[in-house]
Amino acid sequence: MSTAEERADEEVSEHEAVPLAKMLAIGTVLSLIGVFLVLLIDWFPAQASTAAPGVDTLYDVLLIVSIPIFLLVMTVVVYSVMKFRARGPGDMRDGAPIHGNARLEVIWVTIPLVIVSLLAVYGWIVLDDQEETKANTMVVKVEGQQFAWHFQYPQPGGAKPVRSDDLVLPVDRPVKFEIRAADVLHSFFIPAFRLKSDAVPGITTSFRATPNKEGDYDIVCAELCGIGHSTMRQTVSVVPEAKFSSWLAEQGKAGGEAAEGATGNSDEAESDARGAP
Repeated sequence: MSTAEERADEEVSEHEAVPLAKMLAIGTVLSLIGVFLVLLIDWFPAQASTAAPGVDTLYDVLLIVSIPIFLLVMTVVVYSVMKFRARGPGDMRDGAPIHGNARLEVIWVTIPLVIVSLLAVYGWIVLDDQEETKANTMVVKVEGQQFAWHFQYPQPGGAKPVRSDDLVLPVDRPVKFEIRAADVLHSFFIPAFRLKSDAVPGITTSFRATPNKEGDYDIVCAELCGIGHSTMRQTVSVVPEAKFSSWLAEQGKAGGEAAEGATGNSDEAESDARGAP
């Protein structure tokens, strides 16, 4: 290769390195600004369960990783669109012939693989911690139906379960939600707990939560389930253990009286029918 050709190749390499450095610098600055801005946003309501801090941290980590990647890629895309755009309606020129770069291809496949694998492991650790079986866990059965949630509290000793359209939970006590659907797909979501699970007809799904802050929090359906989907909202009340026990006893008593009343009315109707000529 002649000296002139070597100089030309060096000039081309230097020319290619300049825009690459500029794109990297612009992408880095935009990434820092983007990460700063997204971390300022309160994406979720107040935390009300032991799982919430871990989920929030995981979400922040995903933002910190994904925002720079997105902005760096978009910087290259915008530069390429501007630099290599057609110069007019009749511009039919081909791009310069280039060769593949095996080292670069290995790098851009390996780095995403490592990032995704680490994030998957981190997510699994957070999920495994949430799903750990804890002592004194209370079971609440949840049924989704267009367009409302119904709840059932199984009782010890084979006693009749307490049914309610209100969800009341004792503070600081682990709860296992067993979730099903009576008609179509729903999704049981308590944003303050940072936990959600699909409700599927014929299948029982579940998740565990330990509410740790007293108050009233939204329950929403996070799966489009029909024309009334947006109205499928209720409230979970987290109360002290003593107040919960009192509420549960009242619900059980009210349910028993209602059942007795229904039985009595049925017996009276049957007697009237027998006495009719």
